[in-house]
Amino acid sequence: MTDSATDLLLAAVLEALGRYDTPTICNAMEIVAPERRLIGFTTRPLVCPFPDLPPIVGYARTATIRATMASGLPAAEQSARRMAYYDYVGTGSGPRISVIQDIDGADVGFGAFWGEVNSAVHKALGCLGVITDGSIRDIPQWAPGFQALAGSIGPSHAHVHVDGFGAEIRIAGMTVRSGDLIHADRHGAVVVPHDVAAKLPEAAELCGRRETPILEIARSASFSLEKLKQALARSAQIH
Repeated sequence: MTDSATDLLLAAVLEALGRYDTPTICNAMEIVAPERRLIGFTTRPLVCPFPDLPPIVGYARTATIRATMASGLPAAEQSARRMAYYDYVGTGSGPRISVIQDIDGADVGFGAFWGEVNSAVHKALGCLGVITDGSIRDIPQWAPGFQALAGSIGPSHAHVHVDGFGAEIRIAGMTVRSGDLIHADRHGAVVVPHDVAAKLPEAAELCGRRETPILEIARSASFSLEKLKQALARSAQIH
């Protein structure tokens, strides 16, 4: 298989994953990677100011930020670090998702790295959205179509700056490494191991088929406990 054919295959897989919401992907993960039933997804709520945007699927670009104190670096060095971060975000495989951990401890979210400017810049760099436990702002001026899952919404950027990038981070209970494949929507996010990604659409369809008889009877005017038991039995036989 040529590199271009591989790229097309990967693009097709990402497109297929994007047809499902994140809870469905989590359901499918329980089938294809049951050992990850308790890991790899956000476990605490995040604010989603754009709940009607479709799911995003892309490769993580990780970073850490802080806002309660200035970086302490000379202005030129801090500017160089920020440009190196943008170089990192704007290069690499496929569509990308910025995943940023705020390391201000008890003051997490004190200052917003994300607003009108950085949403526009990251969108231009090829990112589909951001997942952060920090704060965001400028919601009305936000880059159109750029998804956001954030720990909070706040007014100021304070002393916010990129502290580091490319390392393993943890957001709302989800551990993320640079290059991890992420699926996210208004519900939260999940890390999709590369080796199971292609299996998820079929598993998602199986989940849907298993739910159908249960939902049909639950929504039926003739619902009864006995019919529910029968529907559960039929669902268990679907493979």
